Amino acid sequence: MKIKVEDKPILEVLSLESTRYDVPKKHYDPEVEEPVIRASICTGEQTLGFRNLSTGSFQEVCLLRDQTDLDQFRKDYGIVGEIRKVY
Repeated sequence: MKIKVEDKPILEVLSLESTRYDVPKKHYDPEVEEPVIRASICTGEQTLGFRNLSTGSFQEVCLLRDQTDLDQFRKDYGIVGEIRKVY
């Protein structure tokens, strides 16, 4: 279904068949941030996000549940190569 303003589509409502990854491609600055997997030493929970290289602060993007989440994170941000795991 499309919502129109002055006969121009401005929003498409996603069907129920759409996945949790229907988001536009995002960007990050590799000179300022590095992609990392943050893992809890207590629970083993893993989170994907970016670590600021100068401050060390972590910005969470999503929970890492399976390989599909990791693959989609790489695709969304254009990441190739190894993603370091931090504890």
